[in-house]
Order: sequence, then C-alpha cells, then structure tokens
Amino acid sequence: MNKVVIVTGGGRGIGAATSILLAERGYAVCVNYRSRHEYAEKVVTQIKAQGGQAFAFAADVSNEAEVIKLFAATEQKFGSITHLVNNAGILFTQSRLSDISLERFNEVITTNISSCFLCCREAVKRMKNGCAIVNVSSGAARTGSPNEYIDYAASKGAIDTLTKGLSLEVAKQGIRVNCVRPGLIYTEMHRDGGEPNRVDRLSTNIPLQRGGKPQEVANAIAWLLSDEASFVTGIFVDVTGGN
Repeated sequence: MNKVVIVTGGGRGIGAATSILLAERGYAVCVNYRSRHEYAEKVVTQIKAQGGQAFAFAADVSNEAEVIKLFAATEQKFGSITHLVNNAGILFTQSRLSDISLERFNEVITTNISSCFLCCREAVKRMKNGCAIVNVSSGAARTGSPNEYIDYAASKGAIDTLTKGLSLEVAKQGIRVNCVRPGLIYTEMHRDGGEPNRVDRLSTNIPLQRGGKPQEVANAIAWLLSDEASFVTGIFVDVTGGN
C-alpha cells in the first residue's frame, strides 16, 4: 500500500516535525496550513531535498468546504489517502475562566473540535483496511489547565472522546484511530498564549525535569500510524515527561 498522509497544521512545531519524519519513512505528505505559507513551504522544501514527496495546501480545517478541497487535492496529487494526523489547533492568551469571553470560548471549541471531526469524517469515508488516524490532543485534557487554558483543555477533552468513539466505530473496517497527548513541548504555540518561555518556567514540575521536543511527539505519532502498531486502536499515548 502506498502511504499517503495529510498532516493538518503541518507547517510548524509538532506538525512540521511529524511531516518531515513521515516523509523520511516513505509517506507522501500533504503539509496542511491555514495562513503561514512560508512555514509550510519550508517543510516541503526540506522533505524534497531529502528525496521525499510533499506538497503544501492551504485550508482552514474547521471549514467543511475547505476540508473537502484539502482531501480532493491530496488524492489528485498522490492517490488514495491512507493516513491522517489531526494536529491543527488554536489557543489564546492565558486567562482564568472568569475572564474568558463567550466569543473566545466558542472559537477555540469550534475550531479545535470541528477540524478534528471534519478531517476524521472525510478520512474514514475514503480509508480501507490497514489505514490509520492519529489525533493530537494534549495533556491539558487530563489536567484541565486551570488559570491558563481551560477552554483549550475542554476542546482537547472532546477530541479524546471523539477518538475513542471513532476507534470503536471503524474497528471492523480495519481502520485504527489513536491519540497522542503532548505535554510541555518547545513549540511556538506558547508564544501564541503570551508566554514564549512557559516550558522553561514549568519544567521543574515535570518528572523528567525538562520540556519535550517536537520530534519526540512525532516519534509517537509515527509509531501509532505504522504497522508496528497494527493491533493498537483507541489508545492514548501521553508524551508528557511523566506528568
């Protein structure tokens, strides 16, 4: 089976590391992005320089029409889609729940959950026996992220539930659905939340006494997608340094 994967939010951080690693392992990769074209193209350039196959495609994956276009473009470019990594997500500045507006809450919930739902739906319509999906949740789904990102944590908790339900729904079709929950990882998302050095500040609270690297999350994603995990579905891998 030719391996064709869509990585949403594939232009930076965990998504970029995952796109590059999967290309190294023989996947043809669609690097999805919403607005940062230069980031996605840099990933594609690196993959091609290493002899891999990749292209970048702009789509807001919380928008149904754009998700359909994303899947159609990937099929046209590389053929049948066999794997999916739902990595795209947003968060806003750290805040207590009492200071979060309904507009912000709805945007985080809608964007993060809808994108995962829409991409999973389009994927399972196309996938056959031996195909696999990995959803990227967060350790925040377990901790609740008090005083910082309760809205984000709530959206990731919903992704956990979606993962479990879908894994059982499509198991008889031979499609596997799993989830990776990163903890404190060195990515630009912390800058989006208003504290670029957040990982360093909190690293002493991690049993392994350090923040994680995007490549370490990518390794977990790649394993769950691979045939090495052929009897694994509906599980959650916490890449959190022991938290």
